[in-house]
Amino acid sequence: MAPPQRRSIVELIAGGVLDAELAGLAWLLVEARLPLIVAGLEQGAGKTTLLEALLDFLPPTARRIDLAGETEDFAWLPEAGALGWAGGERPAAPAEAPAIPVTPASGYLVAAEVSDHLPIYTWGAAARTLVRAASIGYGIAATIHADRLEDVHDMLRARPVGLTDDELSHLGLVLVVRVTSDEGGDLRRRVVAAHYARPVGRDGHGHTQRLPPAVLAARDEATDRLDHFAWGVMPELAIRLGRKAGDVERDAAERAALLRGLAAAGTTDREAVRMAIAAHRSRTGADAHVH
Repeated sequence: MAPPQRRSIVELIAGGVLDAELAGLAWLLVEARLPLIVAGLEQGAGKTTLLEALLDFLPPTARRIDLAGETEDFAWLPEAGALGWAGGERPAAPAEAPAIPVTPASGYLVAAEVSDHLPIYTWGAAARTLVRAASIGYGIAATIHADRLEDVHDMLRARPVGLTDDELSHLGLVLVVRVTSDEGGDLRRRVVAAHYARPVGRDGHGHTQRLPPAVLAARDEATDRLDHFAWGVMPELAIRLGRKAGDVERDAAERAALLRGLAAAGTTDREAVRMAIAAHRSRTGADAHVH
């Protein structure tokens, strides 16, 4: 199976897959190496295309590690044993440890898909280890064959993955994509919902706090537009990013404006967009904001 063609986030904005406002917020979150999940049920919904476009927002300091599917043995992951990895359910081929150790401060682990559909995908104990890595600071990204956030949770709770609700709270940004059709019957790919999984925390008295996922955006089918609700959790996002809420709102708006301007100018070439992202990072010192 040939991999999907790489597309820029601006091309996806221009095509209506998502809007600049959601992309600007996603830029901030991915740049800070928060976990990213793209869910979609239909074949050809564009999950991998969207995931890869969003990963162009990773800072240059991030070390992307692509998991090897059935043959992944996590020999390069120092904390694998502490995360419960004991070799997995399938035979694994030995992997060489990288010359420079992978650390939670820089590592970003990417799974092509969390499922057992193909040998290149990540499932079972390996998928459990991937998500648990997010709980100790690693960035993670994956697609998953699911149509709603609830379906994502159900798949990952069930065996053979078997994650707990507390572990699922580390999923970060979860986008749901679907294939819809317009009045003329032409197919179109759309982000229909964006969620933020709020990690388990503690209040000022040390009591455990478990909050439900927050809806960041939802698509209005009648208008084919995204309604945005991130303002409701902006203080929480700011705390997670180690910044002030007002600064996060401003930076997300600036990034959205840049992406909107590129789309309006027809600048959709992936390399040109990546250069614009890098130029913005250099101009604003964005790397200093990454935690």
